[in-house]
Amino acid sequence: MAQFVIAPMFGLCLLFASINLYAGAEPQISQNLPDPTRPPASILNPGGGTEQEVGPVLQSILISANRKIAIIDGQAVKLNAKFGDQTLIRMTESEVVLRRGKQLQTLSLHPDLRKKPSQGSAKLK
Repeated sequence: MAQFVIAPMFGLCLLFASINLYAGAEPQISQNLPDPTRPPASILNPGGGTEQEVGPVLQSILISANRKIAIIDGQAVKLNAKFGDQTLIRMTESEVVLRRGKQLQTLSLHPDLRKKPSQGSAKLK
C-alpha cells in the first residue's frame, strides 16, 4: 500500500520542482521598455526632483464624431475653448496645441516618448 502512495507523491514533487525552476529562469532577451502603467514622476516624487514637470499636464484626449475634449490638469477643455489664458487650437490623438497670443505650447500624452524615423522609410523614397 505504501508504494502506491509514494509513487504519486514523488511525481508531484518532481512536477513542482520543475515548475519552480522554469518560473525562476530569466529570459535571455529582454526589452528595455518603460512601464505604461507607472504614474508620472510628479506623482511619485511630489516634493521635487529632477523629473518634475513644469506647466500644464495633458492627461487624456477624447475624440469622437461630435466632440473633441482634452483633459488638462484635471479640467475638461473643448477645442477652441480657453484653458486659463490660453486657447486650445489643435488636437490629435496624442497631443494638443495651446495658444497664448503668438506663442504656441504643445502638450503631449507621452512627453518622454520621442519619435524616431524608421530605417525602412528611407528606402521608400
